[in-house]
Amino acid sequence: MANIVTFGEIMGRIEMEHHYRFTQALPGTVKITFAGAEANVAASLAYMGRETQFVTSLPENPIGKSCLAYRKSLNVGLDHVLQTKQGRMGLYFLETGANQRPSNVIYDRDYSSICVQDPQAYDWENIFSNAQWYHISGITPAISRQAATAALASVKAAKEHGVQVSCDLNFRKKLWK
Repeated sequence: MANIVTFGEIMGRIEMEHHYRFTQALPGTVKITFAGAEANVAASLAYMGRETQFVTSLPENPIGKSCLAYRKSLNVGLDHVLQTKQGRMGLYFLETGANQRPSNVIYDRDYSSICVQDPQAYDWENIFSNAQWYHISGITPAISRQAATAALASVKAAKEHGVQVSCDLNFRKKLWK
């Protein structure tokens, strides 16, 4: 069966306990998980029995390996994840909203592995060789010039391979510079 490919950044998600604000929770105990729009799409599709491949760049360190182990436990295909010594794991800090108070997110993504990865490092020819569908979001091109170049190259390569492309614009005002 052909797979569904997604491409984007996965980050460490640092969530405050009990709907606390940052100033109420820190220093203190926080919950850390791994999340990202495209990674979550791949996990949801894998949960529904679809073959997926998530493409990204992660640091070659224990945090990157923990992230991969978690995604693998969700049956997400990771054959095209680049592990590199350059960059780091992107992070975001979350205050979960309560009642009328909205959630608040602070991003710490500068110099993450996907932000500094050479756009030519992704082997789109191989990635799309068994793909039926490709999903990307508007977040990826917003995080860095390198990520934007890789995103554009990925969409062009998907179209060249006859792969259906979907895009969740998923605008994040805080990211565009």
